[in-house]
Amino acid sequence: MNNHSKEWRELADIKAELAERDWFMGTSGNLSIREPKSAFFYITASGKDKRKQTDSDFLLVDLKGKPVEETNLRPSAETLLHTVIYRKTNANCVLHVHTVENNVISELYGDEGQVSFRNHEIIKATDRWEEDSELRIPIIYNHADIPLLSDKFKLHVEADSGAVLIRNHGITVWGKSGLEAKRILEACEFLFQYQLLLNQQKAFAVSLR
Repeated sequence: MNNHSKEWRELADIKAELAERDWFMGTSGNLSIREPKSAFFYITASGKDKRKQTDSDFLLVDLKGKPVEETNLRPSAETLLHTVIYRKTNANCVLHVHTVENNVISELYGDEGQVSFRNHEIIKATDRWEEDSELRIPIIYNHADIPLLSDKFKLHVEADSGAVLIRNHGITVWGKSGLEAKRILEACEFLFQYQLLLNQQKAFAVSLR
């Protein structure tokens, strides 16, 4: 892997770190990073075990999601979501993972169309520094039709960093760098775990009355 670009290696490092957290169950999830000053980006190849590191983990695609070079690899089925972000923003990294926590949160709050968090220290990881900062994460329906899903998804893509939950599917986050995207993802997953534990404790307290 030593002959690959700096961006390729950075994405490989992120993939390895997220794999250690067991965030790629059943080969799920997809990651990408933009090649600097170009209309191309690396994205995870479809169907691979992301807990393993190989020289064919990623392929280079254009902003239509089409491979730039001849390859036997297929880009992730959800590449269109990545193209939406790279076309509309100056983001340079997109991360999408399925965890139990983000799926449960998306179902609990899906009818509201969003989940919000306020007055949490870790919200600063999303570059919100005001004392009463709020992090609002939209929740969209999990359309099996990927072009339709990407149309609904792009309604919530405006800034160079952000996050969107897909109901009973997973979370997609993006940032201006790999570090920023990973930081946002970690903060979101922390908040999801916090909220589920808080809800559990509240329900237990009610049961004791």
